[in-house]
Amino acid sequence: MSSPAALEASDRQGGASPREGAVRLSTGVTLRYVEQGRQDGPVVVFLHGYTDSHHTWDLDLPRFPRDFHLYALDQRGHGDSSRPACCYTQQAFAQDVVAFLNAMHVSKAVIVGHSMGSFIAQQVALDAPSRVRGLVLVGSAPTVAGNEVALGLQEAVDTLTDPVDPEFIYAFQSSTFYAPVPASYLNTLVAESSKVPARVWQDALAGLIAEDHSARLGQIRVPTLIIGGDNDGFFSVAEQRALARAIPNSTSLLYPDTGHAPHAERPQRFVKDVHHFLQRL
Repeated sequence: MSSPAALEASDRQGGASPREGAVRLSTGVTLRYVEQGRQDGPVVVFLHGYTDSHHTWDLDLPRFPRDFHLYALDQRGHGDSSRPACCYTQQAFAQDVVAFLNAMHVSKAVIVGHSMGSFIAQQVALDAPSRVRGLVLVGSAPTVAGNEVALGLQEAVDTLTDPVDPEFIYAFQSSTFYAPVPASYLNTLVAESSKVPARVWQDALAGLIAEDHSARLGQIRVPTLIIGGDNDGFFSVAEQRALARAIPNSTSLLYPDTGHAPHAERPQRFVKDVHHFLQRL
């Protein structure tokens, strides 16, 4: 098993460990990331949710075939990336994604985003459509503006000070799941959210709530897969269906007995569905 062909086959089957890296972007931030898969494979970029990091995909990345070149980012202010004083708008996050593609010399990528990451993925598709091959939107909706759950969360988040209370973080992370997830996975998410300073909790959520690009979603023309849970505590089934109606070339999957994080609650099905979508692009 030492020939190049054998090593390549081993990499495709999951034999190679993810590689970690960091890159300074033209937007001024330094992003940490992990990557795996074939260097010449189609590129897929994973964007985590609010206060998470690339570890949100820990139950998924090991299951993906190595035929694809996957990047999972720690977005600005999150994980081990830099935490600038400004800015945490959807546009700023989206500009980082495009700058990351530039830094990696990637012309086009499929963008997979969960929750906050899904709105950033939408923004990238709207602002830089030539850079996007497809979208996978997980635990998403047309907008966060006016969402009562988010507004209620904002009331609590606006009172946070450093260090953010670990009990608050645990309660927040736990609230995103309906189906059980491994305790070790939840503990990792809590540890990652603990890295995020109170000002980023506040600014990132304020940015999500303040911005509404839902009227432009019809401009997204790339193939889009929408994956949601029927017991999502943040976005109702009606909101998820409204997103599917708003994006013309979209397919929607609703997982039963699943909450806001289908990728964590149903990782085997999630990877199978996303892989099938990627193969058809």
